[in-house]
Amino acid sequence: MVSGGMACIKYLTFLFNLIFAITGIVFIAVGTVILVVYSDYNNFMDRWFFAAPVLMIVVGTIVFIISFFGCCGAVKENHCMIITFSVLLLCIFALELGAGIAGYMMRGEVHSMVENRLNTTILEYSSKNDIRKSWDIMQHDLECCGMNGPSDWSTSGSFAENNIPISCCKEVPEGSKCDVNSISIHSEGCMKSLQKAIERNVLIFGGVGIGIAIVQLMGVIFACCLARSIRREYETVETAAH
Repeated sequence: MVSGGMACIKYLTFLFNLIFAITGIVFIAVGTVILVVYSDYNNFMDRWFFAAPVLMIVVGTIVFIISFFGCCGAVKENHCMIITFSVLLLCIFALELGAGIAGYMMRGEVHSMVENRLNTTILEYSSKNDIRKSWDIMQHDLECCGMNGPSDWSTSGSFAENNIPISCCKEVPEGSKCDVNSISIHSEGCMKSLQKAIERNVLIFGGVGIGIAIVQLMGVIFACCLARSIRREYETVETAAH
């Protein structure tokens, strides 16, 4: 049995593992929510954006499993399980830290990604149903219209004269159309709104990844201290036996 201050380390290690288990569940939930919420925006984003929530789900699952080793090792004072936990958690720490830094660094690529995607898809609004659906959802949710403004639709070739998508207007009477002179039109373009929304989420993802990684590093330190104490106890018992 560990004694003295190391008993405190034992219970702190157990507590940290409970926190890790909850963190894993949160990661899985957040990753799933991001995939579901932004599934309608897939036409405006590159694959790397959706790799982030998938990574969150994978990491969350692994963290949840690893926390089991930590809890069992702390309760049973099993040196081997605690060392296994520490090594696995260090790997996850490096992965989360790298994902957090990569997420922060990729903020600079959001502008070009959004601009290229919107430029391409606005020309396909009338010919592809999935793109039309994505544009309508985005314009409704973000309360925007066109790339830089409503006038973009007149140059896209998708609409004649002053007509624009119904999703560009807040309220459209049944049987009526939305045009650039409508009172309830969304005047701001979607490019800035979408870019801000993505950058905000990427920043949150990066911050959460780095923050949790730091907490996990503390857990590794506690686990290593506990493993060292257990090993000394075993050595003391073996020496006394001889």
